[in-house]
Amino acid sequence: MQPARGLPSPTLYLGIAELFQSPPIGEKLIIRGWIRTRRTTRQVSFVELYDGSTLRSLQVVMAHEQIPVERIESELHTGSSLEVWGTLQATPNRPQPFELVAEGYQLYGQADPEVYPLQKKAHSLEFLREIAHLRPRTRTFQAVFRIRSGVSFAIHQYFQEQGFVYVHTPILTPSDCEGAGQLFRVTTLSPQETDFTKDFFGRTAYLTVSGQLEGEQLAMGLGKIYTFGPTFRAEPSHTPRHLAEFWMIEPEMAFYDLTMTMDLAEDFLRSIIRHTQAHFSEELQFLAERYEPQLLTQIENVLKESFLRLSYTEAIELLEKSGRRFEYPVYWGADLQAEHERYLVEEYARRPIIVYNYPKAIKAFYMRQNEDGKTVASFDVLFPRIGEVIGGSQREERYEVLLNRMEERRMDLFAYKGYLDTRRFGTVPHSGFGLGLERLLLFLTGMSNVRDVIPFFRAAGQMG
Repeated sequence: MQPARGLPSPTLYLGIAELFQSPPIGEKLIIRGWIRTRRTTRQVSFVELYDGSTLRSLQVVMAHEQIPVERIESELHTGSSLEVWGTLQATPNRPQPFELVAEGYQLYGQADPEVYPLQKKAHSLEFLREIAHLRPRTRTFQAVFRIRSGVSFAIHQYFQEQGFVYVHTPILTPSDCEGAGQLFRVTTLSPQETDFTKDFFGRTAYLTVSGQLEGEQLAMGLGKIYTFGPTFRAEPSHTPRHLAEFWMIEPEMAFYDLTMTMDLAEDFLRSIIRHTQAHFSEELQFLAERYEPQLLTQIENVLKESFLRLSYTEAIELLEKSGRRFEYPVYWGADLQAEHERYLVEEYARRPIIVYNYPKAIKAFYMRQNEDGKTVASFDVLFPRIGEVIGGSQREERYEVLLNRMEERRMDLFAYKGYLDTRRFGTVPHSGFGLGLERLLLFLTGMSNVRDVIPFFRAAGQMG
């Protein structure tokens, strides 16, 4: 790439990450980025420049005899963007290994220090949520979003290497996958109109809460598939664990039973965590120092031993014998709450747990009923600090059993016609699970609020 017209002709345009990988000491360079800080002495100004390619910054030295101090002080403020050219020099006796001795610069965009909100080095996460469009300018969110990118890549890599087919399921759907009714309705009708036969699709439509049902149908021809996309839930919750728009990874596998699916879920999580540990050590160390001192230890502990597996009945018995007073009562048939999950993982097992065979009354209609008539072949993977990270099951493949279960819940069978057809024509045992990307990222980054691991959050009463 050639330099802009009218500028000198250094030989290299480089990103800051490239400099730290192989610093071309003595070479003339052009670097582009934003100013993190600037300080000025009598004879020289020091500009800390970052470009998003790494958490590290490049120190740029601007001698006032080369670049007038009046120009520097009037233009170069925190947040301003520029292109700077000069020579890279080694600095073996200073904290940084090298610095760029500037010969000149071209300003791209100023950031007025009177109104630019990121003037100091540390800001609360609550404050940064109010300016989500500027959060990527901070090291914290550069680290979080780089990890998010790496985890997303590793997810695709894992399933592709395992022979899964990546599929795209609809965001607009006529049905509620979970049967919970917490849906966003999509309509072209005015608020006064209620006849949905006159709506765009001729029937009621919603934003999807899951691609699972369509994923199951695709697995009946493709064998093993996975989806990775946005899902939506109109749950009016203000907790740090809930979003209205979030990303789900949902594999579905023909001919898999519950045990095979639990094995896959554990192997999958271990693979993603190892990838993050191997490729984002700098980001993990940064987040551990600032937010979760035990982050690196927790990540390492997850990889030390296989996950403990407990039936739901065994889990309830352990909670009842724990001697702990829980806010939510413990009894067979109760859904496990976050406090129950964290006790089992953090105090009892001290490692991740897979709880399986939950009561059918508290689980979704599509989960396969066990022979005892009371439980279904389902499982949750529970992690330290965050609780449930994966939920899955063997799906009910028997047509009559599934139909009866849906009729018991008075579900709209017309909306599920295609789903039921897969049980009428060549049905097979099959299974799947769902991983909430943001939940996993809470564990991997040490963040405590799910709004801090997604670039622009959508939650009850909030659109960041």
